[in-house]
Amino acid sequence: MHGCAAELEALLDRVDAERVVLVGDLYTKGPDPEGVWRLVRDRGLQAVKGNHDQRLVRVIAGERPRDAHGQEVVARLDRADAAWRTHLASLPLILEVDGWTVVHAALHPSGDLQRTTEEDCLIRRHWPRGDRSAPRWWKTYRGDRRVVFGHDAIVGRVEVRRDGALHVVGLDTGCVYGGALTGFVVPEERFVTVPAARVYQPVG
Repeated sequence: MHGCAAELEALLDRVDAERVVLVGDLYTKGPDPEGVWRLVRDRGLQAVKGNHDQRLVRVIAGERPRDAHGQEVVARLDRADAAWRTHLASLPLILEVDGWTVVHAALHPSGDLQRTTEEDCLIRRHWPRGDRSAPRWWKTYRGDRRVVFGHDAIVGRVEVRRDGALHVVGLDTGCVYGGALTGFVVPEERFVTVPAARVYQPVG
């Protein structure tokens, strides 16, 4: 989401969904963290925790933020409704949704949740771990779990098929960078895309 509330609202209005699960990074970087929180709160949206969400949890706990933006987002959301803090702290790393496993960044390539670390869930892009020249984790993924993830705007939308069926789906299409916000409708296995209104933050 990265604070792109207008695009999130437009996407939600395009789909009559009984359940919505966001793939993390809810509030930072973008223009309207308060608007994202209102949509989460008022529409009962669920989410998994992203690496930027985890950073905000640490800022709330008193850790010095990497830049002033994290502290600014915390202050803005507190003024809007301090209940966002409890919600953020309670976000799980993984959710199961109608036969799909939702995670912000990655699973262990085996698909084994016992072998999947918090670091995998929050920041993993490459496999093996620690090698940024290695393939993206989903290129080595051999698990049976069907996975929806975000986190990797550089790659954009990912569609990995197994036996002709979608098996791994990546949804980060860089809305905050002027790309688009993309959703995946599970029952129909189709994508819904809303273009960004503008570039909110340069890539980099």
